[in-house]
Amino acid sequence: MIDMLIVRAFLIAICVSVASACSSTNKDLAEALAYKLQNEGAKLVATGYADINAQGGNESQRRVLAIRASKIDAYRSLSEQIYGLYIDSSTTVGDLVVQSDIIQTRVEGIIYGAEIESIKPISDSTYEVTLSLTSNVAENLKKLYLSSID
Repeated sequence: MIDMLIVRAFLIAICVSVASACSSTNKDLAEALAYKLQNEGAKLVATGYADINAQGGNESQRRVLAIRASKIDAYRSLSEQIYGLYIDSSTTVGDLVVQSDIIQTRVEGIIYGAEIESIKPISDSTYEVTLSLTSNVAENLKKLYLSSID
């Protein structure tokens, strides 16, 4: 009986701390982005990768598609840095053993003004694209995002 009361109190404390942490998400996001921009030379940098062999078509088409896929991956990485990452997870436990553990992530946002720093093959089967975004554009994107969720 006492053990159940302790467990319930612990669970309530966790729920309260999670709820209070969510209230400062906008401020925390703005501060984290400002810190990152100040400490990395006023640029956000993101790199994307893609496998050439995973693309369809002939050799030339696969290379072009791999470059495009790695560019999209780099844009996704920039979006994660600006907007954060939405994480949804679910764990199923049966007989005190994890039966299933599912983690899904999602990022959503608008990126404009990114500059291509480099496009290069890093092996016989992989391309790498590096993008950068100036602090002014990142700040404008952040403000636009924060104003849309208030």
